[in-house]
Amino acid sequence: MLTALLASTALAACTSNEPAGNAGDQGKLSVTSDAKTCELSAKEAPSGNLVFNVTNKGSQVTEFYLLGEDGLRIVGEVENIAPGLSRDLVLKAAPGKYFTACKPGMVGKGIRSAFTVTDSGNDTELTGDDKALAQTAGSQYGSYVKDQTEQLLTKTQSFVSLYKAGKDDQARALYADARRHWERIEPVAESFGDLDPKMDLREADLEPGQTWTGWHRIEKDLWPPKTGYTALTPAQRATVADQLLTDTRTLSSRTRTTTHTPDKMANGSKELMDEVATGKVTGEEEIWSHTDLWDFQANVDGARVAFEDLRPILKKKDKALDTSIATKFTALQKLLDQHKKGDGFVLYNELTPAQVKELSSGVNALSEPLSKLTAAVTL
Repeated sequence: MLTALLASTALAACTSNEPAGNAGDQGKLSVTSDAKTCELSAKEAPSGNLVFNVTNKGSQVTEFYLLGEDGLRIVGEVENIAPGLSRDLVLKAAPGKYFTACKPGMVGKGIRSAFTVTDSGNDTELTGDDKALAQTAGSQYGSYVKDQTEQLLTKTQSFVSLYKAGKDDQARALYADARRHWERIEPVAESFGDLDPKMDLREADLEPGQTWTGWHRIEKDLWPPKTGYTALTPAQRATVADQLLTDTRTLSSRTRTTTHTPDKMANGSKELMDEVATGKVTGEEEIWSHTDLWDFQANVDGARVAFEDLRPILKKKDKALDTSIATKFTALQKLLDQHKKGDGFVLYNELTPAQVKELSSGVNALSEPLSKLTAAVTL
């Protein structure tokens, strides 16, 4: 009951945010999502700033994506849109072919349709001081992503070796520490649509016939249920572990050529807090190990770094919003610090309902101003 209540509370906080600027009527599109349809007000828009106002008229929580021409690359996304609510996806789009997708229930490929961005003839790049600030922010964040992927790869190699060798206690000790590097850059990893399902899929999100691989498959084997579970054989362990390491190497390689723009960074910051609201704060992410607070902290770290890199732009455009977001980050960190234990945290199932609710309220308080960040730094 508590999990359902907290998820409902977190999702209710995901209300529509008004863009702090004017993208022009042609750059503003409405999207209506329900169980069977994903209707857009137009099938094309001119290049530049785009605002998709997504309204959920269905009975399930939904998501909306703008995908690249290959149908895999995620250009932008807005998640966790509760029934009856609206949220905006704000981004810059270059001319080209795309797909849009609504995901009722937040599972599967979603309801897709082709979408075209025509050439407006206008330069989609920032100019002058804004361009310089954006380039600096992107460069700084790119260095952060590179550092985190390198640490993720190094620790995953160690984790995989321990797990394959049957050194379960040592593997369990490294699990949360290694995963935090993934959690800090999860929006970047998710932008490669084929990797996230293989590396970070929870058992509850499996579709019929889908092969379960990645971190959480190993998590369950290291922290097995007391009844009804058959441990993986050494050969099965090796297969799952080797696949995780291969996918991590692919992620590391791909992130070296990723471009980080203000809209992607700001949207990613908000996505990380959405991850907290719908997974970590409910205890559903690490259901076997209960190491959710390590993930929680990592998501906050990643969101804060993106925000900090964008602050020079934000302070120039909206000082009040800058102050509000910074204040809410500080308040949320103070709440998290109360649950630290040694180099990590207490297990999530050791928290009281009141403590969980307090954390949920802190996430919601930050999510509200953070939802306005993308519009503030791009429009």
